[in-house]
Amino acid sequence: MTNTVVKIDNLVKRYGDLIALDHFSLEIYEGEILGLLGPNGSGKTTTINCLLSLLTYDKGDIQIFGREMTPVSYDIKKDIGVIMQNVAVIEELTVYENIDYFCGLYITDKQKRRQCVDEAIRFVGLDDFRKFYPKKLSGGLLRRLNIACGIAHKPKLIILDEPTVAVDPQSRNRILEGIQELNRAGATIIYTSHYMEEVEKICTRIVIMDKGHKIADGTNDELKRMIKNTETISIEALELPDKVLMLINELPHVYDTVYSDGRLTVRCSGGKHNLMRVLDVMEKNGIAFGRVYTELPTLNDVFLELIGTDLRDKEE
Repeated sequence: MTNTVVKIDNLVKRYGDLIALDHFSLEIYEGEILGLLGPNGSGKTTTINCLLSLLTYDKGDIQIFGREMTPVSYDIKKDIGVIMQNVAVIEELTVYENIDYFCGLYITDKQKRRQCVDEAIRFVGLDDFRKFYPKKLSGGLLRRLNIACGIAHKPKLIILDEPTVAVDPQSRNRILEGIQELNRAGATIIYTSHYMEEVEKICTRIVIMDKGHKIADGTNDELKRMIKNTETISIEALELPDKVLMLINELPHVYDTVYSDGRLTVRCSGGKHNLMRVLDVMEKNGIAFGRVYTELPTLNDVFLELIGTDLRDKEE
């Protein structure tokens, strides 16, 4: 039986008249990489802050590692690593000194701490930058330093809040690979991001929040099976008369058609050979077309259908 690492039960958090969390419940199991997703204002950050006892809440219970979480639960907090979106390092300290300082909050034995700091530096690929000060690091290297500070003490539960914002592709790939490596080494991970391709790549389970509620919970494939859209077809066409658009819209399994800025988008639910049918209608009506794309549903399609929000337009 899989152990429960985090258990949030019936959590309510109000800010005056605003209900940020409305009887929200969630369990996170040992060994998971849980993607916690939702548009701005959905309650993600409030959930994390309550989880860490950085916020008081009006109702509910939170347990971590089977124990009640409180502001003074230092025995629990020593096994948690937190990497927030805003980089939190000390400008006056070098890379090595920063990691050593944050690791020292949990590990007092100097020899053990030195070993942990060295391992964290190697893990994030900062060996050549040990003596650098943060202001001399690129954005991607600074993010890696931030992660090293949060994981050097080898926490069992790691919370990563938008760790790849505004970093170069090489650093992003290294960070994602590092997260998977931490997970393989035994860490349970909570991951928030607005980059859907990242979540699809690394998360073993995904929870979608909106307005303080959990509205979807499952694997990547399970979430996609919840929605109507099974295929999206995009076709470039300079002209498309309304009558042809109507014919396409009447095809079997087609439930939505949009023609805008020279691009036809057709959404289908089930069925086979949908693309062939659409192209056949266009050819029979003498419609010239250019590039053609067809794709299976994405996590962003799940957002569009479940909460009417394109998460790519909600990046912070």
